[in-house]
Amino acid sequence: MFNPSQADVRRFFCNVYSKARTGQPMEAIETLASQWIDEHPEYHADFADVDAALQSMATPEAGLTNPFLHLSMHLSISEQCSIDQPRGIRQAVELLTHRRNSLHDAHHEAMECLGTMLWESQQAGRPPDGDAYIACVQRRATKD
Repeated sequence: MFNPSQADVRRFFCNVYSKARTGQPMEAIETLASQWIDEHPEYHADFADVDAALQSMATPEAGLTNPFLHLSMHLSISEQCSIDQPRGIRQAVELLTHRRNSLHDAHHEAMECLGTMLWESQQAGRPPDGDAYIACVQRRATKD
């Protein structure tokens, strides 16, 4: 199981941003990350300076969004959909994408479900409930 540190994640996204800006070749996961980075120009300054990224801590309590967590969640949902794990997530995200007419918007809604599932899992001290996660995404796909 891959378990990168916070510094590893920050270095990864900063490195991908640098590679994309300079036209360097990228691994498949880096290309995917670069596509999500392109969708978030508001975070480009955060990815441009690896030293600052390693020193900063964006927390919701400070009223800031953590761009590294946000992009990590985009990657997680992309990977989940590519292998349909948990089973059913691909269809649920596809339905939500169709409903919202935007993969990006669908991911943001799925992130809320993913975050809730992880928080509840941690609070209860039990494994994440993939069925509840998928049901949450499906509910969003069917509501107006």
